[in-house]
Amino acid sequence: MMNTYRIAVIAGDGIGPEVLREGIKALNQAAACDGRFSFDFTYFPWGCEYYLKTGRMMDADGLEKLKDFDAIYLGAVGYPGVPDHISLWDLLLTIRKGFDQYVNLRPVKLLDGAPCPLKDVERKDVDMLFVRENSEGEYAGSGSWLFKGKPHEVVIQDGVFSRHGCERIIRYAYELARKQKKSLTSISKGNALNYSMVFWDQIFKEIGEEYPDVMTRSYLVDAASMFMVKDPGRFEIVVTSNLFGDILTDLGAAIAGGMGLAAGANLNPEKKYPSMFEPIHGSAPDIAGKGIANPLAAIWSASQMLDFFGYKEWGKRFIDSIEEVLVEKNVLTPDLGGSASTSEVGDAVARKIRK
Repeated sequence: MMNTYRIAVIAGDGIGPEVLREGIKALNQAAACDGRFSFDFTYFPWGCEYYLKTGRMMDADGLEKLKDFDAIYLGAVGYPGVPDHISLWDLLLTIRKGFDQYVNLRPVKLLDGAPCPLKDVERKDVDMLFVRENSEGEYAGSGSWLFKGKPHEVVIQDGVFSRHGCERIIRYAYELARKQKKSLTSISKGNALNYSMVFWDQIFKEIGEEYPDVMTRSYLVDAASMFMVKDPGRFEIVVTSNLFGDILTDLGAAIAGGMGLAAGANLNPEKKYPSMFEPIHGSAPDIAGKGIANPLAAIWSASQMLDFFGYKEWGKRFIDSIEEVLVEKNVLTPDLGGSASTSEVGDAVARKIRK
């Protein structure tokens, strides 16, 4: 029986349409080779250019239009002239929160052939999977702006940490560590954030009693930042809050080959709502339309989609194909030292997938 997956495509701004085109090429290649599944893509024109025309980042009933899709494939959001807090809150965070995509999975893995700025680090030493809480924390949108424009104005940004939110993300990470037989590291800042992070640390310890087989570590975020650079091999599965996860995974991207190799999945594990998959490099308006954007992160995020649908052998084949292209070095975009176009790199990966 053929499974047809309905995918909502929000290509977004800048290089978003260019890189997603190559990810879709890879997905269609896998479908053609396998025969058990296919994809039906529906395109939505939302993003910053849409905002400049309509005053909205997405339609007012956007979530209603998206809710029956199997997944969302997002390109990039951001454009000169549109404040970043509008582009983020009125599209990306609206979807994450509206569809309870509370798990953000970000692989930090040094692929064979990828550049690494760290000295004397072997490929096997950089192989982490960040499980970032994706629904609350400092990104909950809670706070106040008092006496605006006055000399004594005050801004309050609340960090929201619920037992429900902390327990479910930490338990998800423990389950992942147990399944993969890897260590689990919690990253917080309990010495300074004496409510939220002490609470987080307490819940990590409580849930850990249910998983005596999982080896655990706990680090303060500043120490973790240092260790990621000096001794990345100590990290395997990592669980952390929304803000810390956002920052540390960009550090991880720099360690593991650059933003052109950084993919992310926003998951609703219960599949009550669609999950969303995206390269996380941003819209890069300075190179948009030049055909030189690196599509490998978009293809990597497509592999995460295949993993989520249960085709892990295809997810692995995507990563293997990306590695082959990186090792051969014949077809790479300028950010990786090559002179190939976005579509040429996509074609090269598709050929590897086909083989």
